[in-house]
Amino acid sequence: MASTSAPHDGPRRRSVVAAGVLGLGVTGATSSRPASAVTGPAEAAEAGEAATVPTRASTDWHRYVQAPTTGTVRPVSVVAVTGDVTDAQALLKPGGARAVLRRPRPAPAPRWPEGTTAEASSTHAGNNGNDGTPRTYDAAHTVDGDPDTFWNDDTLGAFPDTLTITLPGPAELPGITVLSNSDGVPTDFTVDVWRDGAWQAAATVRDNDVIQCSVPFATPVTTDRVRITVTGVQDTPRGAFTRVNEVWPAPVAPVDVPGVTLDFGKVVVGHPRIRFTRASPDSPGVRLAFSETRRFLTDRSDFTRSDQAGGAGRGTDQFAVPAAGADWLDHKGYQAGDKVYADGLHGFRYLRITLDALPSDAPAAQPWGEVEIDSVSLEFSAYRGTPSTYRGWFLCSDDDLNRYWYGASYTNELVTDTFRQDDVDPRGAWSATLEGKLVLHDGAKRDRDPYVGDLAVSARTLYLTHDDAVEAVCNVLADLADHQRADGWIPPASIGGYTLPLFDYPLWWVVCTWDYVLYTGDRAYASRYLPHLVKVLDSWYPSVTDDAGLLSKGINGTGGYGDYAFLGRTGRVTYYNALYVQALNDAARLARFLGRDADADRWVRRAQKVAAAVNSLLWDSTAGAYLDSATGPVRHAQDGNALAVVAGIADAGRAKSALAHLDATTRQPYGNAFMDNDTLFAGAAQRVYAFTSYPEIVARFESGRAESALDQIRRTYGWMDRHDPGITHWEGIGPQGEPYEDAYTSMAHGWSTGVLPALTHQLLGAGPVSPGYSAWEVRPHPGGIAWAAGRLPTPYGPLTVEWENTERAFTLTVHAPEGTGGRVALPTDGSAVVVRSGRRVLWDGRRPTQPGVRVDAGRVTVSGLGDGTHSFVAVRSD
Repeated sequence: MASTSAPHDGPRRRSVVAAGVLGLGVTGATSSRPASAVTGPAEAAEAGEAATVPTRASTDWHRYVQAPTTGTVRPVSVVAVTGDVTDAQALLKPGGARAVLRRPRPAPAPRWPEGTTAEASSTHAGNNGNDGTPRTYDAAHTVDGDPDTFWNDDTLGAFPDTLTITLPGPAELPGITVLSNSDGVPTDFTVDVWRDGAWQAAATVRDNDVIQCSVPFATPVTTDRVRITVTGVQDTPRGAFTRVNEVWPAPVAPVDVPGVTLDFGKVVVGHPRIRFTRASPDSPGVRLAFSETRRFLTDRSDFTRSDQAGGAGRGTDQFAVPAAGADWLDHKGYQAGDKVYADGLHGFRYLRITLDALPSDAPAAQPWGEVEIDSVSLEFSAYRGTPSTYRGWFLCSDDDLNRYWYGASYTNELVTDTFRQDDVDPRGAWSATLEGKLVLHDGAKRDRDPYVGDLAVSARTLYLTHDDAVEAVCNVLADLADHQRADGWIPPASIGGYTLPLFDYPLWWVVCTWDYVLYTGDRAYASRYLPHLVKVLDSWYPSVTDDAGLLSKGINGTGGYGDYAFLGRTGRVTYYNALYVQALNDAARLARFLGRDADADRWVRRAQKVAAAVNSLLWDSTAGAYLDSATGPVRHAQDGNALAVVAGIADAGRAKSALAHLDATTRQPYGNAFMDNDTLFAGAAQRVYAFTSYPEIVARFESGRAESALDQIRRTYGWMDRHDPGITHWEGIGPQGEPYEDAYTSMAHGWSTGVLPALTHQLLGAGPVSPGYSAWEVRPHPGGIAWAAGRLPTPYGPLTVEWENTERAFTLTVHAPEGTGGRVALPTDGSAVVVRSGRRVLWDGRRPTQPGVRVDAGRVTVSGLGDGTHSFVAVRSD
């Protein structure tokens, strides 16, 4: 495979160079470096100007950086304590006082007389459970004395459900105890007993929220039958079923499990470490539960790989503390034979530590005893973005936007990590060809696998922040290409042994390949993987193209293929075809870079044909927007409409209409939904993906709607910034602004970081035009922002931009690295302006007065700029 150690044409900086763009809002025309500048350092000096860019924001941005300053991260606060715990605050720092958790050995649980039976109104069929272990859910599990088994009814969300326990003969019962599990407890139920030939009420329970629910009777009752009628349960991601693990023939009040919940202040990722200084000699167990949000932190983690892979974790990581203590670093595996299992790496904000043990882990670990803990920490595994590692930065007059930019960078740092067998997605994602290499995963806690569609955003975020980690992109792109199928299809990720069938992701591979070349100028990579690009565009996608020239999902056995959201869309889908146009044009740019003009011409012609067919066959003139699909109910999607604008399919009129339609039909307090109605699935018109919102934000900037783009940014990213876990960007937002897949949702997902490139490329306005930044452009879209400044890393050195936007004038300063050239496009806001550079008038309000100056789409464009410092002021008329 090609790697960042392969030779590059052109300059390099450090061991790797910065890389590409998704193709949204950055032109990709290949050109030689423009002739030297209208204004350079010498001319600026003659005009009495400084030859360096102003330093308004040179270090102010440091305060927004979120990554830990060292590789050892400690919790910032204790947010909850339960049971017998002393000095919980000692867990926040090593040395000094120590926290102690104590739990007495409980009395044996009450048991039913031998011969007791149980039957239920319905029983769920057996399956492999949450962890891949075969299970049954018979009512008999409620009286078998094993709290790890349970009855599960078979009427999802329908009540009442009844459980009847029959004793071999009459017995006196003072009450009962109902044990359930964290997959949902019975909240409302009644208890009846059989007396005098009829059922008689013995107790009623309302609003229960505990796993061990003690139900005493008013007076002891002699009976041979007990009936529990459940009328309400907690609704969890695993369904609103009645689940009862055990019923005991006596009321047993629960003893609070000793536990401490720690807050790390933001989502972190890595291997937890606990320094135990001593323990009682009876092998007390400690269980760790992790969550990115407090809402989904229970007695089990919000996500564990062991649950997906059939492990024995039961949703927590276990450790049996030796009497002499231990410095325990949480790594995947069993501590004792096939007992006491831990998952290893976790992505989380909140950590709950309890003195407890699974019944199945006895005698290696017991749920009682005493443990003393000196400190808790995390060995951070991901990329640490400190001020010294940032090669690009951004700052503007809006504090919220600054926070979102650095929140995006931190989110992306969390997913920039080494590919390791023990902590990648367990569903067949491990690959020997990636092991030990730096990659961009999709999420911090899950799926932890590099998906090429996610790279379309997360790679761009990386290119603009930490160019020393660009190998993370190249490693993934090259590896997926090396696993290309014989028919040309390129896998989306390593998951499922590189077999997950997605329809759109091979196109994202093409787009991301051009992005990488555009930012790095890596000709060796481009040459090596051009044959793969030719094969996917000229073999596989033609095999799924209909007679109109449009991609049509369903052709060639692709009806069951998914896409970025596993949507059941078939036929001619605007999103697939708009992305196809983008990929064809990006491929043409790469081909021209390599001197393959025949390939480029062929792909451009095909892109034009597809674009024309999209406008002819998928434009809905009634709605004034592109159809989601020509098949099925009428709906209009964010992904297709936004990409149609940024890919150049929509002319100015259609772009204005399509964006207005999205505003009118998809607007939510937490962003713009990705569908305008629910005909695809319930709740679609309330679901927000930052992944598909990014091209819409770009489309709004690039079509002259900067204020509307900023409004969408503030709603989408402001919502995530203000809600737990804060700072990081979510995989998806659902109805009422909640995580769209509840606890399973990744709350730190690289594909949701598009605010960063949007603010750098569109608001600040700077980006590459030719591979490796040999040619660049600065085209600000200020909206109502008063000033912005930033730096972009390039293979030639930093490209630095600063502008100020007042009622009277727009002032822009660019410092370009040696060996590069470019152009600036100053906004006029539709008013007459006079543009000056130093003492030179470049535009007098009616016509250019210097070569290389023109008015283009309401902007005064100055071309032919070389390296050095260039300063401009556009003075608006009164």
